[in-house]
Amino acid sequence: MEELLQQIEQYKQEIAATTAANAEELETFRIKYLGTKGIVKAVMGEMKNVPGDQRKEFGQVLNAFKIFAEEKFATLKDSIAAGAQATGSSIDWSLPGSTIPVGTRHPLSIVRNQIVSIFKRIGFAVAEGPEIEDDWHNFTALNLPENHPARDMQDTFYVNQSPDYLLRTHTSSVQARVMEKQKPPIRIICPGRVYRNETISARAHCFFHQVEGLYVDDNVSFADLKQALYFFVQEMFGKDVKVRFRPSYFPFTEPSAEMDISCSVCAGEGCSLCKHTGWVEILGCGMVHPKLLENFGIDSNKYTGYAFGMGVERICQLKYKVNDLRLYSQNDVRFLRQFTSAL
Repeated sequence: MEELLQQIEQYKQEIAATTAANAEELETFRIKYLGTKGIVKAVMGEMKNVPGDQRKEFGQVLNAFKIFAEEKFATLKDSIAAGAQATGSSIDWSLPGSTIPVGTRHPLSIVRNQIVSIFKRIGFAVAEGPEIEDDWHNFTALNLPENHPARDMQDTFYVNQSPDYLLRTHTSSVQARVMEKQKPPIRIICPGRVYRNETISARAHCFFHQVEGLYVDDNVSFADLKQALYFFVQEMFGKDVKVRFRPSYFPFTEPSAEMDISCSVCAGEGCSLCKHTGWVEILGCGMVHPKLLENFGIDSNKYTGYAFGMGVERICQLKYKVNDLRLYSQNDVRFLRQFTSAL
């Protein structure tokens, strides 16, 4: 035990000679001597090797050593705090740092990820493409003739240096690029940002987000489309949601339809969101036009397909009852903080 007593005395001399100029050096001292794997803990552990008749005396020595180290730590801590006050600083560098607020994804990202997750579960893969697109992939290949209103400068942002390029008006251009490189079977969803020359208001914006889907294979029918969309709305809005399809027109699908669901805000009773009809349109869909398939070298006599497209903002509006599209792009922390629990 004589050797251990000499070691303790040496440690006390080291502790007495220790100085700490800042919080980092103070923490180094604490870890070395008072930490869970520190010297004081190790020395205290030697108690088990002390003969029974010497334990009382040796225990007093060990306890005095521990108190000596703790008092030195307290002295160093007070010295650092006093030095901070002497220099005019009110910060106690020995205190723990401030708590970092819990962050969150943007509500549009939360909803987009939910949409993607639902369709992945029924076999859809994610495809992405450029936001600056050419005329062929954005319009011509999708069966939009030159005089179609969607080509009008009032709707589309064109690139000045090259009129053949524009900011994509829909993520259907991603479908075009996939069909250009991949032969059926094709089963993809295309999430992304799109742009249109709209006047910004509570109900419209110059950029927004879409998720479009495409399935091309043997014997794909409108019934397959309806079942996929039924599955989606029930997973997104619950089993009690009601659905209806209305005939519509899109250049790239035939037949075409718009899909409505019962308003989640008023439960179908009628409100300003659903214009007192009890129904809200959430997406357009239809069977892929045979001419569009032929544009990419896909035999329309052998293959059929369906496509659909929805606005993420609309789904988010129904899910979280946010009626002003401008809120999504204003980066107001008070608005975004509400969605922390939605992760």
